[in-house]
Amino acid sequence: MRGPSSRTSRVATVVATPVAILAASALIWQSSYAAFTSTTRNSGNDWATGSVALTDDDAGSARFQVTNMTPGDTQTKCISVTATTSGSGTVKGYAVNPVTSAQGLEDHIMVQVNEGTGGGFGSCDNFVSAGEVIPTMSLTTLATFDSYEDGAGGWTVTAGTHSRTYQVTWTFDTTGLSQNEVDQLQGAHTGIDFQWELRTD
Repeated sequence: MRGPSSRTSRVATVVATPVAILAASALIWQSSYAAFTSTTRNSGNDWATGSVALTDDDAGSARFQVTNMTPGDTQTKCISVTATTSGSGTVKGYAVNPVTSAQGLEDHIMVQVNEGTGGGFGSCDNFVSAGEVIPTMSLTTLATFDSYEDGAGGWTVTAGTHSRTYQVTWTFDTTGLSQNEVDQLQGAHTGIDFQWELRTD
């Protein structure tokens, strides 16, 4: 019996190769789609910080600029502070940058502060007090309240924009001084800055 000729073998090989490729492709296709799948996604996750802003209506000017002061002089003025915040927080006021004098004038400038609504830097007209936040004290004593932790007011704010007015009264008090001690205060100079700070909860 004669075996297949070399021509027949070549034809069989040529035919078998595509068949093998097709069979392998079918196996791969079947294995690729052999299971059900499903997915879900929680999209759009993002983190951003909030913001706070604290301003006043002094337009960069000092609230008090007093010259030629004499014993017994007194003055009352107001300033409005506005807090804008994306969350809740607390506003407090405290003293910074005290200026001392050789004569101790700061011991005799007495300051008292109320908080409330109405009025502003230009005028205390329509100011309505909600209470005293700084009882009458000298600039010397006020200067010891020099940080947020020691601050006065404790004004709580929520998200949004809120304003509060502070009414500040000063008096040049020489009570209990002799005439000579009063005279020693001539030509003296003192000062202090009022600062408000907002911190979020």
